[in-house]
Amino acid sequence: MLYHLLYNLRDQVPAFNVIRYITFRGLAAAITAFAIGLLLGPPVIRKLRAFKFGQSIRDDGPQSHLQKAGTPTMGGVLILAAVFLPTLLWGRLDRPQVWLVLAVTAAFGALGFVDDYRKIKEKNSKGVPGRVKLVVQGLGSLAAAGYLYQSGFGTDLALPFFKHFQPDLGWLFIPFSMLVIVGASNAVNLTDGLDGLAIGPVVTTSGTYALLAYVAGNKLAADYLQVPFLPEAGELSIVCASAAGAGLAFLWYNCHPAEVFMGDVGSLALGGLLGTVAVLTKQEVLLALVGGIFVVEALSVMIQVFYYKRTRKRVFKMAPIHHHFELSGWPESKVIVRFWIVSIVLALAGISTLKLR
Repeated sequence: MLYHLLYNLRDQVPAFNVIRYITFRGLAAAITAFAIGLLLGPPVIRKLRAFKFGQSIRDDGPQSHLQKAGTPTMGGVLILAAVFLPTLLWGRLDRPQVWLVLAVTAAFGALGFVDDYRKIKEKNSKGVPGRVKLVVQGLGSLAAAGYLYQSGFGTDLALPFFKHFQPDLGWLFIPFSMLVIVGASNAVNLTDGLDGLAIGPVVTTSGTYALLAYVAGNKLAADYLQVPFLPEAGELSIVCASAAGAGLAFLWYNCHPAEVFMGDVGSLALGGLLGTVAVLTKQEVLLALVGGIFVVEALSVMIQVFYYKRTRKRVFKMAPIHHHFELSGWPESKVIVRFWIVSIVLALAGISTLKLR
């Protein structure tokens, strides 16, 4: 919004020329998101407590988690406010891809809201049935992928480490994009099991994709680093920067011991955001590396379920894998910080692939 209001006045006020730079607006969006998150945190937490939106805890999990029962959940509404407002404030609103990311984020956030509300109302940790979740996520991602396909968005697949090998997926672009978006959404959701565990990697992944989006949208940088040049991708940096700033603000209240949990309204939405941005920047495969923590968490659940159904035995003491480490004797804070460290290293590794081609 500010771009459209102020940039046209650059001849009268030369200082407004700075608004044209994505780097400036990205940093401004991150700072704005952080400020909004910090300011809205206390009143939102108070409201959640007043509404008695307390978290239900699984009784078959680590016993140390039982004391968290009643901690306000649905804090994801705070994150979404701190993502949407700075994006609308600092982003270019004439870029359809920005609106597409916000639409998917809002749709997945609405699904998470219903899921959280059912858990609170029914006082259990079940919420919306898994199959129903997948159907709604599938429809949302199908709409996004279908829109991109029919609008002429490129269907080639960019692969890390390869300069010239970019296979054209054709119509398979649609199911592949759906897999990325839905997979990212559910992977972030599965990671959200300890205080601050999920939001830390969300911040590092969002920050990394803010950089990747900027590179993809800058012709000189894209040509130099030999990544697909996507003229409108640069504005996605604003969305990612807002997500990173919002995540840091939420971590202020979500760090151990948490004052509020993000709930599915936050985790499903943030995962959908990251997956959609990965598709729009043509860095879908790289998301598996940069968001490696999410991938490992999701795989641990899949492996556990698959192996248990066939052998009635468990590979891990409990899935997702962060619970395995807890039950192995790691304090919760140690699990969280070590996962953050791994996430930062994976983000750096992902950025390094820009030169290793």
